[in-house]
Amino acid sequence: MANISLAEIKEWNVSFAKKGPHDILTWAINKFDKFDKSGITLACSMGAEDLVLLDILASIDSGASVFFLDTGRLHEETYETLEKIRERYHGLKINAYFPNTSSVEDLVKTKGAYSFYKSLENRKECCFIRKVEPLQRALYGSNNFSAWVTGLRQEQSTARSEVEMFAWDLKHSNEDAKSGILKINPLLYWTWEEVLDFAKKNNVPLHPLHAKGYPSIGCQPCTRSIQKDEDMRAGRWWWENSNKECGLHI
Repeated sequence: MANISLAEIKEWNVSFAKKGPHDILTWAINKFDKFDKSGITLACSMGAEDLVLLDILASIDSGASVFFLDTGRLHEETYETLEKIRERYHGLKINAYFPNTSSVEDLVKTKGAYSFYKSLENRKECCFIRKVEPLQRALYGSNNFSAWVTGLRQEQSTARSEVEMFAWDLKHSNEDAKSGILKINPLLYWTWEEVLDFAKKNNVPLHPLHAKGYPSIGCQPCTRSIQKDEDMRAGRWWWENSNKECGLHI
């Protein structure tokens, strides 16, 4: 785990504010690889932002670390996209992480298969079991990465409008990493149109649901398409009035 000060993070947010994602990722790989064999890792949900970052990352380091959280309730199209990505970037190893089997079995046995529709508390419980806990294993476990890269953009929602390019992620830490892990958001200032334009120009395979009105894609029972006047994350947990987050991001 890298020893980074808050002053350094503040400085990076200023110096990289006008840098593109390729420059940001190149710098991050060079900086954090000196701390451990796999200094950074990319969280890839198969959404457009993550696939654009994967394409850029692969162009810099074909052996870069990428991980995918399989919740067990994803759209069939998500798995189809994953296979296209494996074929396109065949030299890139994508590690899949799954929920703890006993935790899922206990949840379904005690609350049923659709408990998340009944309350915010239930929904967050399901998200924790299927996404947050596997994320902990992806970031730590035997890896103990110094930083993780995400496709967060300020445009995505009001809740994300104050996200920074570099930030300490204190939410996701374990007993051996009490100070957290650095989160890097290279596409922070990009618009949705810029993401799609990059993908088109570079022939990046995109999730087919994007063309059907799904700018944000998660689990199948918890995701719908959006209307033109809706927030980009309105299709996530549409029955709630929450800030549309599952616990992976704060």
